[in-house]
Amino acid sequence: MQKTHSCLQVVFDAPYWIGIYERTIDGVMEVCKITFGAEPKDYEVYAYLFEHWYSLSFSPQVQMTTQSPSKVNPKRMQRQVRKQMKQNGVGTKAQQALKLQQEARLQQKKQNKKIVKQNKKQMQFELRQLKKKAKHRGR
Repeated sequence: MQKTHSCLQVVFDAPYWIGIYERTIDGVMEVCKITFGAEPKDYEVYAYLFEHWYSLSFSPQVQMTTQSPSKVNPKRMQRQVRKQMKQNGVGTKAQQALKLQQEARLQQKKQNKKIVKQNKKQMQFELRQLKKKAKHRGR
């Protein structure tokens, strides 16, 4: 049986309201970021999801880790929390998945830019060769 869980959080990230849509299917999580602009009403969020469901761009899949609940000494827990707060990494799994998606887009953009640059360089080379042949005039 397939376990599915979905969660949409609408938060204010100055100057826009954004929605972070998380979906988990059998322990694999995907995340999508939706920018709303002005503060959306509940029915506007529902309508947006209904209309744009197939055009949502989800992040690469991230495997969820399951932790077995065990009793932890309260002082140890406080030390662990303090240690985690000092770390400057990206916090939640959703934020990490969004970061992966952003990095993937950046790599794709770099690849496309490189290809366009190579094509332009090749066209300029061919143009120079044609000019050389035109100047030669059969001699």
